[in-house]
Amino acid sequence: MLSSFLLFSCAAPTQPTQTEIVTVYASSASEPWMSALFACANDLSVVLNVSAESPEVILRVGQPDVPVSPAYQIDEEEILVVTHRESSVQNLSLEEAQELFAQGNTSAQVWVYSSDADVQILFDQLVMKGRSVTSFARLAADPQEMSEVLNSESNAVGILPRRWNPSSGSGQGMGNVREIYSAGMVPVLAIVKQEPHGVVSELIACLQNN
Repeated sequence: MLSSFLLFSCAAPTQPTQTEIVTVYASSASEPWMSALFACANDLSVVLNVSAESPEVILRVGQPDVPVSPAYQIDEEEILVVTHRESSVQNLSLEEAQELFAQGNTSAQVWVYSSDADVQILFDQLVMKGRSVTSFARLAADPQEMSEVLNSESNAVGILPRRWNPSSGSGQGMGNVREIYSAGMVPVLAIVKQEPHGVVSELIACLQNN
């Protein structure tokens, strides 16, 4: 469950007498926050080991389907439907976005992620609401590939977190795309196996204060 309180460090972070190693992992959609995590680790003299095997801290966008671990909000993200600037698809309502991804469109190629990707789970919850994505949809491995496809293919329509939208001020680079629908804001979470303490607690507090 998403904890209702925030972690704060009232005093200066305690510097460990020996270098501590914390194993961390980030979903592809939450990778933009890894730079902040590394900066916090540097301030705390902590070494980060990035691995999907038994991570002590997991960054992701939105809550898991079955939240079982403590989770702390470190930021928020907006989930967008984005298309190439030359696409004939214009601004969409919720119903139109749902219909496009459920039925497809002869003038647009729909792109999505694997069903277990955090951003796809959020899109299914916020937009599809129980409806299945068209079988004609193509799969992007991650937001980086999705951004590249939307930037290069004039008929592509897909899903991007705002931090990955190349046309926005906070996007990853330049782009030739435009937003046509916002599915809404969602939390960016740091998830831990148990109540955090020590340097793990300090890392999360640092992320929340950035």
